[in-house]
Amino acid sequence: VYSAGTFPSAKTNSMAIRVMAESGIDISHHNPKSVDHYINDEWDFVITVCDDANETCPVFSGKVKHRLHMGYEDPSLKTGNEEYILSEFRRIRDNIKNDFFNLYTEKIKPEING
Repeated sequence: VYSAGTFPSAKTNSMAIRVMAESGIDISHHNPKSVDHYINDEWDFVITVCDDANETCPVFSGKVKHRLHMGYEDPSLKTGNEEYILSEFRRIRDNIKNDFFNLYTEKIKPEING
């Protein structure tokens, strides 16, 4: 599993680090990467997740078996007090977790098992 963006920020968002730690996942040492690093590679799945990523993600010149878009709002763009913004990060985190679990059980696992 690799993660990259079309316009990656300079560092990982501190609220993302915090809410992922709540789920037992340490992303504090992760650094945002550009999708350009992976554009020519071979992939079983390329999954875009940002609202506009389906439009802004470049065409992969490598071999891609499945390209999917699962759009989510960017919680770092939310405004309000810290607790509200954290709740949005948690909501998006939980939506991604549930949606990717369903993707795995309904599409990926059956493909692996043939």
